[in-house]
Amino acid sequence: MKFLFDLFPIILFFAAFKAFDIYIATGVVIAATAAQIGWVWHRHGKVDTMLWISLALVVVFGGATLVLHDETFIKWKPTVLYWLFATTLFGSAQFFGKNLIRAMLEKEVQLPEPLWSRLNLAWAGFFAVMGVANLWVAFNFSTDTWVSFKLFGGMGLMIAFIIIQGVVLAKYIPEEKQ
Repeated sequence: MKFLFDLFPIILFFAAFKAFDIYIATGVVIAATAAQIGWVWHRHGKVDTMLWISLALVVVFGGATLVLHDETFIKWKPTVLYWLFATTLFGSAQFFGKNLIRAMLEKEVQLPEPLWSRLNLAWAGFFAVMGVANLWVAFNFSTDTWVSFKLFGGMGLMIAFIIIQGVVLAKYIPEEKQ
């Protein structure tokens, strides 16, 4: 359910684009992301940092798209977010000795230290590649294709990557006793 909630602004962006145009869709995604933060704040009294960063990026890049009437800016937003994720994962491990993937997952799974490092690096690499893929689609295909890739391609690649991670990590997840 959280996964669908996280996709809420992207789904509305896609629907608004299909019904109207990129500029209406950009306004919708800005409003939807702000509403999403409002809902999270109301329900939990706290909003994750990454959601605030996503809002800031969509307001800046979406705002530039609307003010300058240039869709280039909104097309850069996913790449900037992906590269920020990649840099944060890689930089926190390399410069601060903090493995963020381990911090998020160590309660669910116990892994040998070298595997935690590889997993963190794999996610950093995945996000770096996703940023490049977004730019490639954004600037080599139509806006319609890019919008579809943003929802279906990005989500499909993420799910495939998570499944691959699950297969690799499966032997480290304890089976529940019946």
